[in-house]
Order: sequence, then C-alpha cells, then structure tokens
Amino acid sequence: MKRNILMTIILPLFPIACIEKTANSNIPLHTTQMINTMPAAVSDISLPAGFKRLTYPAISFAAWLRKIPIKKDARVYLFNGQLKKNQEAQYAVLDIPVGNKDLQQCADAVMRLRAQYLYDQKRYNEISFSDNSGKKYTCPGKIDSIHFERYLEQVYGMCGTASLEKQLHPVRTFNSIQPGDVLIKGGSPGHAVMVMDMAVNSSGKTIYLLAQSYMPAQNIHLLKDPMDTALSPWYEVKTDNSFIYTPEWTFTPGQLRRW
Repeated sequence: MKRNILMTIILPLFPIACIEKTANSNIPLHTTQMINTMPAAVSDISLPAGFKRLTYPAISFAAWLRKIPIKKDARVYLFNGQLKKNQEAQYAVLDIPVGNKDLQQCADAVMRLRAQYLYDQKRYNEISFSDNSGKKYTCPGKIDSIHFERYLEQVYGMCGTASLEKQLHPVRTFNSIQPGDVLIKGGSPGHAVMVMDMAVNSSGKTIYLLAQSYMPAQNIHLLKDPMDTALSPWYEVKTDNSFIYTPEWTFTPGQLRRW
C-alpha cells in the first residue's frame, strides 16, 4: 500500500487507491476554514441545532479523542513539509505529530490514535498490533516519547490496512457505531478512517465525525461530509445499508470495526 502514484478520485463507488500526489508548497488554499475560526479541540466543533454530544466516561477512548487539539492552520501538510494537493477534503487538522518519514498514512494514523491513547493512560502492555502473518508488535513497556515514536515507526512499516482489518472486530449493526470505531477496507488498495465523536437529537437521529490520514503520510484531519454540506463535517448514522461517502474513499456499513 505504500505507493506514490498520481490518481484523482471524485466520490468513487469503487475507489482505486489511498493515494495522493505530492503538491507544491505554493498552491492556493481552497479550504473554507480560516485560521481565526478554527475550534480549539474536537469537543469544540459546533453541533447542528437540536443535537447534544453523547456522554462517555472521562478515561474512555471516546473522551480522549474529544480532547485532541486542533491546529489553527486548516491546511494539510505532508510528512516532508509540502502541502497536500487536495485541500478540499478536510474540515480541520488534528494537532498530532506526523513525523518526517512517509510512514503515518491511513491505517497508521488509526493505530497512532489508539496507541497514543493507551500510552497516555500508561496501559503500555495493551499497545500491540499484528502484521499479516499474525506476528505481534507490542510496546516495550514504559518508554519515553522518542522511543515510543520509534516503536510506532516499526509498527507502520510492518502493519497496514490488511492486518489491522484482521485484528479489529466486526460491528454487527452500523447503528451501534461508537467513537474509536474504524471504517476499514483492508488490502492494497485499502483505506481506514476513525470515528472521532458522536451526537444525538431528541428524535434519535445520530451523527458522527470521521478522521483520516492518507498517502503520502500527512496530517491527520477531520473530514468534511461531501454528501450533506449542511450537516458537514458531521455524518448521519443511516440504517438503510447505504454507502458511506467520504471525500477520498467510499465505505460500506459492513466495513465497520472495533478494538
């Protein structure tokens, strides 16, 4: 999956690859989010009228995801400091390190978020990912941030969408979706995005946020909803088995997985 191929995809029913061309740093900014209007954290992203965020325990993965800060600059940068060519996919950029190597791509970003949560909770022995053969790469106990980054680079090099899809557990019904769940298509091509937050209104309508990285390695960013600009960046939980269209990939409800 670690390839660098130019490919333009616009809301495909059958996406071809999780791939983006390296962009020149002087391309114009097309995102509508301006620096002085960005929310401070995921929890500060405004809700549509009538919605209220769901409540989760303070030490839960869902609560941790909400606390992730958002960068003031809404542009997505690649690992090498250049701007991503497509600046229309993101609503906001998470303040999470991307590194200076082309490693933290789509599945890697999902693993990064899960690993960082467990690391912050000091649950080091639970930080473990498997490659395609089933070999596990477990965090070597309490380590400093520099060695933690080195451990993650090893994981990124050995694990991907195919192995992560095997490691995660299928969610039987899409309407039981939770923050921290992953929409994933394993293989090459493949892609993965993470559910970041959820809210509900009085009629029971539920909405959620999605985040991704992409190829080449780039800032993890919250996605716009390309099918409902009035609701964007929120996505509606639908129970009609319809496709989930994101700006750069299309998923099916059956591709929802859980840790």
